[in-house]
Amino acid sequence: MNGGWFRIYAFGFLLFLYAPILLLPIFAFNDGAIVAFPLAGFTTKWFDQLWVEPALHQALKNSLIIAVSASILSTCLGVFAARASTRYNFPLKGGIIGMIMLPLVLPEIILAIALLVVLLGIGIPLSIYTVILGHVLVCTPFSIAVLTAAFQSLDKSLEEAAYDLGETPASTFRLIILPLVTPGIISSLLMTFTISLDEFLMAFFLAGTEPTLPVYIFSQFRFPKSVPVVLALGTVLVVASIILLTIAEYFRRRGIAKMGGKDTGGFL
Repeated sequence: MNGGWFRIYAFGFLLFLYAPILLLPIFAFNDGAIVAFPLAGFTTKWFDQLWVEPALHQALKNSLIIAVSASILSTCLGVFAARASTRYNFPLKGGIIGMIMLPLVLPEIILAIALLVVLLGIGIPLSIYTVILGHVLVCTPFSIAVLTAAFQSLDKSLEEAAYDLGETPASTFRLIILPLVTPGIISSLLMTFTISLDEFLMAFFLAGTEPTLPVYIFSQFRFPKSVPVVLALGTVLVVASIILLTIAEYFRRRGIAKMGGKDTGGFL
């Protein structure tokens, strides 16, 4: 009996969680401009309009620049932080790592406002570069979480064997460690890219006159005629996000299996 109730609860929870996402493609292919049942018919015209919106193309370009930059920078920082936290002991290690991971638990709007005040206070104009800075702050803890698992799965005897054979710490890191954690690095890049591409609050406060894709989508909801086009765009973004996260999870699990570690959980 308890198992039956648990299955009902699990099904209801998943339905509540994913039903709004499942409605996106339904209304994106709906011929009517009003988002309501009954449906008016099947059409792809809302997807066709995505190709003729200059403001959308510029917002997408800004988001791609920001997402690529933020994913690379946060992953580089994540590699160094994960390596340091799993290999070395140093004073205040727990406190330092805790401060780096703090953006995971702090309300993002507080981070965005604080960063906005600091940037304006020191005279830095708002642009896509300030958004990149904010996204790196948000994405780095996620990168560290992924890469820490990758570094913890390393066999330390391989590193010690490289030292015995005359390799320096730098060459050992480049030739032995990095190739072994490459699946984790790829997973981190894909995950942080997805987080940055979908992130709204930092971009809303820090973008200035250069809006990103989420900010553009938010602004279009002021115009009822643009809602079906936004739903079509949302459908494309959901599919792209699922594909990227699936690939990231594949590389995460591949990296753990490659190093003979135990999978303790992931994104999917």
